[in-house]
Amino acid sequence: MQDNLLEQVQRPSRYIGNELHAIHKDWDKTPLRIALAYPDTYEIGMSNLGIQILYYIINNQPDCLAERVFAPWPDMETQLTTNNLQLTTLESFKPLKEFNVIGFSLGHELTYTNIITMLKLGGIPVRSSERGENDPLVMAGGPCTFNPEPAAGFFDFFVIGEAEEVLLEIIELLRNANSVTRNEKLEALAKIPGVYVPGISKTATKRFIKDLSAAPYPLSPIIPFVEAIHDRAVLEIMRGCPWGCKFCQAGWTYRPVREKSLESLLKQADELVKNTGYEELSLISLSSSDYSQIDELAKTLAVKYEKQRINISLPSMRTNTFSIKLAKEIARVRASGVTLAPEAGTQRLRDVIGKNMTEAHILEGITSAFSEGIEAIKLYFMIGLPTETEEDLLGICDLANKIFELGRAVNKRARITVNLSTFIPKPHTPFQWERQVGIEETREKQKFIKQHLTNKRIEIRWHQAEASFLEGVFSRGDRELSRVIEKAWELEARFDPWSEHFKFELWQQAFAACGIDPNEYLRQRSKAEALPWDYIDTGVTKEVLLRAADKT
Repeated sequence: MQDNLLEQVQRPSRYIGNELHAIHKDWDKTPLRIALAYPDTYEIGMSNLGIQILYYIINNQPDCLAERVFAPWPDMETQLTTNNLQLTTLESFKPLKEFNVIGFSLGHELTYTNIITMLKLGGIPVRSSERGENDPLVMAGGPCTFNPEPAAGFFDFFVIGEAEEVLLEIIELLRNANSVTRNEKLEALAKIPGVYVPGISKTATKRFIKDLSAAPYPLSPIIPFVEAIHDRAVLEIMRGCPWGCKFCQAGWTYRPVREKSLESLLKQADELVKNTGYEELSLISLSSSDYSQIDELAKTLAVKYEKQRINISLPSMRTNTFSIKLAKEIARVRASGVTLAPEAGTQRLRDVIGKNMTEAHILEGITSAFSEGIEAIKLYFMIGLPTETEEDLLGICDLANKIFELGRAVNKRARITVNLSTFIPKPHTPFQWERQVGIEETREKQKFIKQHLTNKRIEIRWHQAEASFLEGVFSRGDRELSRVIEKAWELEARFDPWSEHFKFELWQQAFAACGIDPNEYLRQRSKAEALPWDYIDTGVTKEVLLRAADKT
């Protein structure tokens, strides 16, 4: 990267590479070259565990290299365009078009325009149909690929599910396919279980790792220069979630529940602490308190690293008395706040959505938290849920007030934050057929809660109604939306997950220009209707989802 270019942009450290544990291989001696692309900023992408895992797996192959590339901030995009320069990776500063494969990680629907930015700046045709024999194969994985349709026009193939094993199968195929055509490679890739090739594949079955303890895991992860969103060592303890909340895509698509053994976790923790220098070790999963040996694991690590002042954190804990006491007991270095997600304000609605949490359990856990000295409580609720009434919205206000009063009785510095997100029906969940409320209805619900939750000491935050609307459109969208994404990009839509860059009017123009009504994607679907993502097999049948949808 040219020094004079870096002088013109914010946070030049996003673009310089050469961090601790970054891997630099000899370009000329590694014939299979893969660029791992994340369509958001460096600090967001470097918090993504999947990127670190794939980087580790690929670079362990003697004849392969993996390098990283992130979406350039608009000031860098301008500099690259103005100076007629291409987007390069951080390790070798090679343009993307010189790689054999570009692998995107798709974690959020609102990053889709950044994909086009990266392909354009990388010298790669945006549409898969426009790529020739000398262009890289462009693939994608991640949560958004459980409905790949809206972005299908930009990718040659998708990996559905967990990538650790299927990635090695893809590498094996490509290392033996030097003399075959692009289309022959794609036809061969389509035969690999877990790979979906638009235009060739009829179906795709999710891949998952059966033995998590034996799965490759990076114990010397790259330490970013810029403080990442999650600036900590990460120890993944299990995958999957046993609870089956009807709205939660991750809970349904990452089944079955699999745990790492206690022995392997203790060894991995040692290596991570030794190799990173982080002051926090986070035990992550979808529901960490459901790990069968969480008590022994957390306490063992807390005692072991107390002298080094390394904090053990437990995100994704169910807020019951056991979890609170455990979190407090292991927070030997510094106490933190507690996050609780009741999701709905009344028991009736929690039963409807499958949230196995009673008000008595909620208040018991919160009382325990305050008694243990916790001062800050974050509460997460959804608005626009199926069957929701005004009584349910008032229930959010009532529950927040009860929790505040509990806190103030114990600690005068108690702080409560209420976070409101709009319910988005996600593919492969029991709620995939439900209607999503529109922008005005979302605003009305937000306003209603603000009017009735009048305690000035309770902070209320909410997601931007237009952003939730757009996420809902692309969550359940079809292949026609590729045109809208490309048009919005042409109108200069960039970094839509960032509120300071999100311009909904550009998307309105794009939908109009393409003759597509976005509201059509938010409607309730018939249970008999063919859905755009039906060809993806997650291991949970539609019959199971239908039974769960009807159960209250």
